[in-house]
Amino acid sequence: MPKRLLAALILCAAPLAGQQAQALYDESRVPAYTLPDALTLTGGGKVRDAKTWTARRRPQILALYRTEVFGRSPAPPARLNYEVEAVDGGALGGKALRKIVTIRLGAKPEDPKMNLLVYLPAGAKKPSGVFLGMSFAGIWTVANDAGVPLGGQWVRNRETRVWEKQPATEKDRGASASRWQVEKILDAGYGLAVFDYGDVEPDFVGGMKYGIRPLFFKPGQTEPAADEWGAIGAWAWAASRAMDYLEKDPNVDARHVALFGHSRLGKTALWCGAQDTRFAIVIANESGEGGAAISRRLYGERTRNLNSSFPHWFDGNFKKYNDREDQMPFDSPMLLALTAPRGLYVASAEEDRWSDPKGEFLGAANASAVWALFGKQGIGTMEMPGLHQPVGQTVRYHIRAGKHDVTAYDWEQYIQFARDLWK
Repeated sequence: MPKRLLAALILCAAPLAGQQAQALYDESRVPAYTLPDALTLTGGGKVRDAKTWTARRRPQILALYRTEVFGRSPAPPARLNYEVEAVDGGALGGKALRKIVTIRLGAKPEDPKMNLLVYLPAGAKKPSGVFLGMSFAGIWTVANDAGVPLGGQWVRNRETRVWEKQPATEKDRGASASRWQVEKILDAGYGLAVFDYGDVEPDFVGGMKYGIRPLFFKPGQTEPAADEWGAIGAWAWAASRAMDYLEKDPNVDARHVALFGHSRLGKTALWCGAQDTRFAIVIANESGEGGAAISRRLYGERTRNLNSSFPHWFDGNFKKYNDREDQMPFDSPMLLALTAPRGLYVASAEEDRWSDPKGEFLGAANASAVWALFGKQGIGTMEMPGLHQPVGQTVRYHIRAGKHDVTAYDWEQYIQFARDLWK
C-alpha cells in the first residue's frame, strides 16, 4: 500500500481499532436469532418456483435494500462517454493486451471520470471472459508493468487540512500487485479490468463533494435524501458503467464478466451485482457486516460500528437499525439471494474475526435455497468448512488462513469457480 494512503488511513484507525477490541468474539455468547425468510412474500405466501421469485419476491427484496440500506441510485446514462486512451499489445512481457479507458461520469469536462485499466490475454482467438474489480490504491498499483501512471490517492494537506488527490508516481507502480494476481488470471485465459474507487467518490466523510453524487442533486439540494444512495451506491453505479464499456469492447466476452470486491468493496460488489444482472458471477471477499455476514449474529462488527465510523457508506435510513438488527426486515441471505441464479462466491479469512467468517458462511448457506428454485445447487451444507476446503457449486465459500486481505489462494479459487461455471 502506498505510504501516503497508509498515512491517510491512520487518521481514523485508532477509533476503529478500539471498536474491534470491544466486539463480541465469543461464539457461546452469540444470542439466538431468527432470520427473515427470503422465500416468504410481503403480506404472506411462500415462493415455490423461480417464476414467483423473479416476478414478485426479488423485486420486493431489492426495493427494501434500495430504501433501507444502500439507497436509490440514478438510472444509467443514455449514452456512455468514454475514450480508449492507450493500447499496448505487448504488455507484461508480451502476455497481455493492455488498454486504458477513460469513462466520463458526468456531462461536463470537469466532472469526475474514472480510468479503467484492462488486461486481456495476448493473442486470444476469441473474446475473453473478464474479472472486473475495484481498487483501493489506484490502477497504477495493480501490476508491476510499465505504463501510464494514471490515478493517485486522496490525502489531507497538513497545512490547509483540505483533502487533495495526489497523482500516482513511479514508486506506486505494482504496490498492490499481490492482491490482483494479473498473470494467474491471464494464464487461465481471462482478462482483468480494474478502476480506482476513489475516482468515483473519495472514501471519507465529506468526500461526496468531490464525487459523482452531487451531479444528480435536484436544484437546491445539498445532501442525499434518507433513501438516496450513499458512497457504496456510487461505487456500485460506477462498476455498472465499467460494465457498459466492457459490453462495447470487441475483445471482451461480456456474457462472462465476474465482479470482484474486497472488504467495503465486497459489499459494493454484492449491491452492484444485485441490481445489475449482466454480471455472470459476483465475488465478495471478506465483505463482513453490511455484506455477506448475518447482522443478527451480533458477532464482530455491528451496524452501529458501520454507521459511526463510515456514515457516508449507506443511506440515511440504515442508521435507524443501530443496535436494532433484530428489527431489520432483511438480513444478508436476502442480499446474497439477489444474485441468483448466477454464480456467487463468498470468502473469509480465519483471523478476520471483525468480518465474522461464520456469519459470512451462514449468509451464503441460508441464501442457497433460492438457487434451488432454479435447479442449481448452492453451498449444500450448513456445516462450516475447514480451512482451505471450498464448498458449494453455483454458490461457493471458502475460509483461508491469514488476515483481512486478498491473496493468491483466493484468486486461485475464483479462477477455478469461473472455469467451473463458464466451461
